[in-house]
Amino acid sequence: MSGPKPETIAAAGSEHAHQVALFCWAAIESANYPELRLMFAIPNGGERNKIVAANLKAEGVKRHVPDIFLPVSRGAFHGLFIELKKPGKHHVDDGQRAFIEELHRLGYGAKVCVGWEEARDMILTYLKWK
Repeated sequence: MSGPKPETIAAAGSEHAHQVALFCWAAIESANYPELRLMFAIPNGGERNKIVAANLKAEGVKRHVPDIFLPVSRGAFHGLFIELKKPGKHHVDDGQRAFIEELHRLGYGAKVCVGWEEARDMILTYLKWK
């Protein structure tokens, strides 16, 4: 493997670093799990100026949507959403909880994962379901 390892990327400690590490891992493992090539990030968070925020809202970006989606069905689930949090002090707000509950109700897997390793483990477990 060339390039930085997920562990090295995540060492920066930010949520961004953990998400980049997860996608780095997914790129590496896509040879073993081709479905990982379909996984994508949902740009619903982060600091933005008012103009960019207004444009994204007009385009349909919504608050509380989980950070990552794997559009692959497994078992009774239509796909897997992940809300990724950095290790240490983190917070899942009521809106995020409600959105995740609604996703479950509609037949999607949805999980809050702390750190890229927990997200990786959740994805691997999900992909192995029949």
